[in-house]
Amino acid sequence: MAATTHTVTNQVPPLVGYDVFATDRALTEAVERHLEPGILAGARTELEELGLSAGSAQAQAWGAQANENPPKLRTHDRYGHRIDEVEFHPAWHRLLGHAVGAGLTDAWGRPGGHVRRAAGFLVWTQAEAGHGCPLSMTHAAVPALRTDPALAAEWEPLLTSHVYEEGLRPASQKAGVLFGMGMTEKQGGTDVRSNTTRAQPLAADGEYLLTGHKWFCSAPMSDGFLVLAQAPGGLSCFLVPRVLPDGTRNAFAVQRLKDKLGNRSNASGEVEFDGTWARRVGEEGRGVRTIIEMVAATRLDCVVGSAALMRQAVAQAVHHTAYRSAFGGLLIEKPLMRNVLADLALESEAATTLALRLAAAYDADTEEERAFLRIAVPTAKYWVTKRCGAVVGEALECLGGNGYVEESGMPRLLREAPLNSIWEGSGNVQALDVLRALQREPQALNAFLREVGKARGADHRLDAAIKDLLTELADLDAVEARARRLVERMALVLQGSLLLRWAPPEVADAFCASRLGGDWGSAFGTLPHSLDLASVVERARAR
Repeated sequence: MAATTHTVTNQVPPLVGYDVFATDRALTEAVERHLEPGILAGARTELEELGLSAGSAQAQAWGAQANENPPKLRTHDRYGHRIDEVEFHPAWHRLLGHAVGAGLTDAWGRPGGHVRRAAGFLVWTQAEAGHGCPLSMTHAAVPALRTDPALAAEWEPLLTSHVYEEGLRPASQKAGVLFGMGMTEKQGGTDVRSNTTRAQPLAADGEYLLTGHKWFCSAPMSDGFLVLAQAPGGLSCFLVPRVLPDGTRNAFAVQRLKDKLGNRSNASGEVEFDGTWARRVGEEGRGVRTIIEMVAATRLDCVVGSAALMRQAVAQAVHHTAYRSAFGGLLIEKPLMRNVLADLALESEAATTLALRLAAAYDADTEEERAFLRIAVPTAKYWVTKRCGAVVGEALECLGGNGYVEESGMPRLLREAPLNSIWEGSGNVQALDVLRALQREPQALNAFLREVGKARGADHRLDAAIKDLLTELADLDAVEARARRLVERMALVLQGSLLLRWAPPEVADAFCASRLGGDWGSAFGTLPHSLDLASVVERARAR
């Protein structure tokens, strides 16, 4: 074919070689807001280094390679011995090693650790989301293990290490370890109290043998797992190491890996326990209470991870439209496209602002903040993860047919988007968890209302929304059927309050007009035309 028929014009350069952190104004401002001055400069340097790495061609290539080459299960070696190993592409190990080295499993013991880690998690998982699972599980295992000081002393330094070592060896021979989780079973799913896995006590105090099957085991290649099983005293939490202290493999049969919609770089498996050695964590019969702090921490990571997906999708959409011309001008300058982009940017900034506020509450660790988290985490988990799929789908459409092609990276974001809404309890579970807090823990509701009340009087639409919310909360009869509606309103009021206090006026005004004031349609791109949409879009641009 003659070369003159294939002249390439009007194509968008790739969004590569940029600082994912420094170009995210909502995130950088949140870090500056929530970190003490004495640690801010060092944290900013760390995050900028991570941001440059995340935006590099190398990290983008690792992400693509890890997803194009999903993990493989090897149940036996060539001689027929059971080994139950999961093999990963080298790109997976490079992504994971970089993340661990950046401290993304180390939050609990350093000043501002949760804000620094959440910001880093939001930045780095934009390169590839799947390896966020073992990072999240490892980070979240720390509070559960702290219920047993001896176990915490043994494992916490390894969980929070900045050294990644692949391969199965005794934990004592490694400089850092990763953890997974095994809670759900095929007969119960979310209803973990119906678990049938049995824990038989041994003579040594705190030691058991487990027998049973886990329908979903997160990160089955990890060094250790927190699992739930039925002990004589009831449902209890246990630590299951993959390799025993003497170097022998624990009984941990990986029966198969799940073939998932997205999250394809990450392994999720079904595992069988048959005389599997375990250590009890916490008291017998209090397994849910022991593991609940791990669940709460991973739920926060669902919020952060969804914020990361939204941010990357919006960054790609704004970047594409800033270079692509149609009908006589750049797409970004067209009023209707600008409305769509601004609407998407609002959702992304609201998610990021809320995620970092929750991380800051973990760092503060006061009675007030703990009460706030009790109700704010499931509220945020419910709403932010629900919005993720809608945002990513609309952002993909901004690229047109190019966005539907795998090379754009947008299909991978879209396949990943539903995961965080399902992981660690789907939407109904989160809504019901909020209801339990409302009914049993009045201090949690009081803390939540004090938080949203900090912006009272700043905008009449927020004030009206708070009044309506209080009316809803005053009548909790037959509330389960309207739990989703109630939790959605709580999330929007909280986001509106945060944006009014901390975001630029044009962002807060647009959010309150649409999400709280009702001046909004049923799809993105239906914001009131009188708003300063150009400033909202420009703020979201990654450059």
